[in-house]
Amino acid sequence: MQATDIGIDLGTASILVYIKGRGVVLKEPSVVALDKTTNKIKAIGEDARLMLGRTPGNIEAVRPIKDGVISDYDATEKMLKYFLQKAVGHRFFKRPRIAVCVPSRVTEVEKKAVEDATYQAGAREVIIIEEPIAAAIGAGIDIGKPCGNMIVDIGGGTTDVAVISLGGTVESTSIKYAGNSFDTAIINHLKNKHKLVIGERTAEEVKIRVGCCFKPNKENVIDVSGRSTDTARYGLPTTVQVTSEETEEALKEPTSKIVEAIKSVLEVTPPELAADIKDRGIVLTGGGSLLSGLEDLISDATGITTMTAEDPMTAVAIGTGKYVEFIASYRG
Repeated sequence: MQATDIGIDLGTASILVYIKGRGVVLKEPSVVALDKTTNKIKAIGEDARLMLGRTPGNIEAVRPIKDGVISDYDATEKMLKYFLQKAVGHRFFKRPRIAVCVPSRVTEVEKKAVEDATYQAGAREVIIIEEPIAAAIGAGIDIGKPCGNMIVDIGGGTTDVAVISLGGTVESTSIKYAGNSFDTAIINHLKNKHKLVIGERTAEEVKIRVGCCFKPNKENVIDVSGRSTDTARYGLPTTVQVTSEETEEALKEPTSKIVEAIKSVLEVTPPELAADIKDRGIVLTGGGSLLSGLEDLISDATGITTMTAEDPMTAVAIGTGKYVEFIASYRG
């Protein structure tokens, strides 16, 4: 049997694997559970995510990719090997050609770390692609045309903003405010306002169920349980009600940073391409783009119609895989 071409969205929060001809075949959290005593891996992916905040002292659940780049090389290599084996199995005799996306402003050293880890995980060839390019392809945009398209990819660790024309990036920026920042903002807000300590998983649930960043249409409410830091109930389990209007206040800082990044790129975009973007709109991708009200917030701040890609969670993985298909057909 032949080798295959694979695209990997190596995200801070999740890893998605795209296989040519099959689409996205795997989506799992980029989490590794390590036994600190033996330095051995206990679990990877969803099994490890379920351990976040619930592990005994000797086991630590970690995210080896931070802000879109590798922070723990060995854990990333083992995680990649595990996911590739899970996605591909043993059906291919030749090692695959793999494209991996990285944030638009990573350094050459960070790119090299991703490339090396992917080779060690079993690739015969590694292609590095910038996230905005992958996101644009995955969102169905023809990036080869001589017109401006603005992509805002809001992942777990980074938000990448780019203007793309003729297959390349004209202007771009990458900031470390994204989906995880939304979770952190909710954690801090509940700690300060309600004297309630919650974990990452609970914050993510609040974000998904009632999170809103622009004029909530209706008042959603969720019961949130955690540990009290109030003097009268210090250390005891406590439940409070959180509203969508309250989350708008909590999420103001990270969402305003994203709006500022978009404006900063628009300010340096050539006039002709800026006119194209005004006509064509801004396209959002990435899991963070699913935050309620984000389209309206960006439209209100920029005066440009903003829309979310049809499947924002998988756009980068699909675009990375399709980029591999393009390279494969180009090279033969």
